[in-house]
Amino acid sequence: MYELIPVADAPQYDEEAEQRFVEEWPEFIFHDEGVKPYRDRRVQYFPQWEFYLVSSDERLIAGCWGVPIAWDGTVADLPGGFTDSLARAVTSYEEGVVPNTFVLMAAAVRSDEQGQGHAGRVITAVRDRAIAGGLPQVIAPVRPTLKSRYPLTPIETFMTWTRPDGLPLDPWLRTHVRLGATLLAPAPASQTMTGTVAEWEKWTSMLFPSSGTYTIPAGLTTLDVDRDADLGTYVEPNIWLRHA
Repeated sequence: MYELIPVADAPQYDEEAEQRFVEEWPEFIFHDEGVKPYRDRRVQYFPQWEFYLVSSDERLIAGCWGVPIAWDGTVADLPGGFTDSLARAVTSYEEGVVPNTFVLMAAAVRSDEQGQGHAGRVITAVRDRAIAGGLPQVIAPVRPTLKSRYPLTPIETFMTWTRPDGLPLDPWLRTHVRLGATLLAPAPASQTMTGTVAEWEKWTSMLFPSSGTYTIPAGLTTLDVDRDADLGTYVEPNIWLRHA
């Protein structure tokens, strides 16, 4: 048996979660400057929408979080992606806008518990919690795990790739689809990460001797390096899915 517990109610897992749930993400993903103005307010406004999945023997299995927004159900009204969803949630809350949609922003399973169906459990649990909480629409800007093998392929093309059985080629998209999700639209500029050349060399364990376009480890697309401006820019694409 597994239980979805609000993070605010289970501080005993915080230290382990901080360690376990960053190891599967590339370092550069934590350097989206557009997120910073909203991070603290998100935690303040929406503590009820951040969770741990815990087993019956009180073992931390997974974590996930999301934000509530108002969305009219059309592709045209979708946020631009991850960062824009966060901004819309925070600003809408401050303006008194009534939300009707839950955006699942991130979900992670600890590395030593992967491959046992836990991703499906945590997604299903948080989806059901959102619907029960008055947010009947559930969407997610998904980071397809296999895309890093095809960084030169446009996200619009990648999202159409399927296996012979008709399911998405990407395993993370496939997990969502098996739970009933449908692919909505590409989010070609879901997040933008910037840093100095030295920072990018540290984040990627690569050297960038000249200005140009580079493929990077775990990058879903390419990194643009401008040595004259001492700037590296990476614009991460995601794929919008709808769950309910």
